[in-house]
Amino acid sequence: MTSTRPPRPARPTPSTPSARSERAARADVATAVSAAYDARAATYDESRMHRDLAREVAAFCALDGELGRVRDVLDVATGTGLVLRALRTIAPAPLRQTGVDLSPDMLAVAHRELPGATLVRADAAALPLADASVDLVTCVTALHLMPAPDAVLSEWARVLRPGGRAVTATFTGFARPARPARTQHAFDVHHDRFATSELLAARAARAGLRLRRHAAWQHVGGDAFLLGELAPDGPGLPARTPGP
Repeated sequence: MTSTRPPRPARPTPSTPSARSERAARADVATAVSAAYDARAATYDESRMHRDLAREVAAFCALDGELGRVRDVLDVATGTGLVLRALRTIAPAPLRQTGVDLSPDMLAVAHRELPGATLVRADAAALPLADASVDLVTCVTALHLMPAPDAVLSEWARVLRPGGRAVTATFTGFARPARPARTQHAFDVHHDRFATSELLAARAARAGLRLRRHAAWQHVGGDAFLLGELAPDGPGLPARTPGP
């Protein structure tokens, strides 16, 4: 006796209505995010929290002298380039720096502050970089804005060289209760996806990245963050027990 199973639904392809609808939705989010951060560009660097967090992330990248092995850095959602500036300040050798962002006005500030960097308007889910082309990826307080975080993390894994790593910082708490995202923005915000090391590790694993170490950090203003270092599975950096 034989049985027949109903055929599986076809996965969306670039030509299906579902795929076209998803691309359109992501384009709408990108437009809204770009407009929101264009409006903040002129005053963004006045935020003590963002300046201090950039320095904290740079120090986290440099732990145990690991920044000495870095030559090419990519900062995803670079904004005004605060993280690249902080890395430039403490790096033991000159860095080749690249930053990508959706906001032209934020990138204009970054251009003024980082005349030697390569700064490009680009989608984090489709990075304009070759495979295995960077030693360090950074992404600070931006994953919660991205409608396709799995694609973004997969791009980090793709552009990292063997032995490379990615460092990210995500919100875990706020000095004031956060208002519903839709009351502030014309796009969804998903802090809950990356609020713990377990959630970050599970999401990164889908892209073939493992959480090597993490640390909690709280700003004097009250906002709290998870800093995490990710590395591709397989040969490369030695494994660490995740922790501060």
